[in-house]
Amino acid sequence: MNRLHNITLKHLSINKNKCIGLQYFSHKVIDALIRELPNIAWSELYQMHYLPYSKENLDKVFKLFRGVAWINGNYYFGINRSKDVDKSTNISWFNNRNTPTNYKTCPEIYLQKLQIKKYSNNTIKNYVSCFEKFINYYKTNDINTLNENDVRKYISHLINENRSNAFINQSINSIKFYYEVVQGMPNRFYSIERPRREKKLPIVLSKNEVLKVINNTNNIKHKCIVSLLYSSGIRRSELINLKLTDIDSERMLIRIEAAKGKKDRYTILSENTLKDLRVYFKKWKPRTYLFEGQIGEKYHANSVGKLVSAAGVNAKLSKRVTPHMLRHSFATHLLEAGTDLRHIQLLLGHNSTKTTEIYTHVATSSFSSIKNPLDSKN
Repeated sequence: MNRLHNITLKHLSINKNKCIGLQYFSHKVIDALIRELPNIAWSELYQMHYLPYSKENLDKVFKLFRGVAWINGNYYFGINRSKDVDKSTNISWFNNRNTPTNYKTCPEIYLQKLQIKKYSNNTIKNYVSCFEKFINYYKTNDINTLNENDVRKYISHLINENRSNAFINQSINSIKFYYEVVQGMPNRFYSIERPRREKKLPIVLSKNEVLKVINNTNNIKHKCIVSLLYSSGIRRSELINLKLTDIDSERMLIRIEAAKGKKDRYTILSENTLKDLRVYFKKWKPRTYLFEGQIGEKYHANSVGKLVSAAGVNAKLSKRVTPHMLRHSFATHLLEAGTDLRHIQLLLGHNSTKTTEIYTHVATSSFSSIKNPLDSKN
């Protein structure tokens, strides 16, 4: 079949109406047949033919070009790549927050779709925040009239504000979620350009610095939190979801349930940390979660971040210490001690060793055998 005989279906929004875009290289056979489609029209903005969306019109497109052209529906029908994280979501913050006068909030259906897709609480907050920044940039516009060029203009605005690549990518994801998931037009903004992903190396503490942080916590509860973050390599979100039953002192393991990507896994439990946990348990008497707030609910993620940072300040470290920095340090120190990369991958819960390989760039064992030319006698 000739390479030119290829028609790609695209989602278009013309005058607030869903339309089927037909993108192809001009060819006399295709050009002649396309005029037979009902209500076919040309869009100068999108540089392609289109016709009103309906199942009947979709069927007519496939029937008309059967045996003549290949209909590429990959962009049109899309694939559901949403993360199915089986966690309860609490969106009371959405209605309880204070917003400025004339502030445009995201449609309720947007929030409902995020919940139905079972996105995590943090992801919902981030998506809502990013999407509302976008719709308030176009405060006087109906969001259903905005197109690819409007999205590109907004991205340029974020770049001029020196926003990080991660923030820009999340903003694009939040925008795509509305038009492609909520409005039911998969891959409508597939062609939107994204900034290159930054390849930053993790910041790692030395073993001595970690011990200083642990020893400069305010109480036994804080000490256990910092020790556990480092000695098991768990994420902050995983730590606050730990239950008493997740600590297996017989096998010296910690069970991480429904972690990132809805995966269960085990990681190692430190003997020294276990001793501290027993002292902590007798004093604080948690009931359900390993670390609980004042009225028995799970410990707040912000509180974990603050206590870790405060311990770093008390230890007089020049670096701002974060929970994730302790996770990076755990992985790096294991690698330096000769632990197999595959084992570290399993402990961290990475899908691939490619993600874990980043620690080879910061482990001192990667450089110890290299002789510095300035120190060479020859």
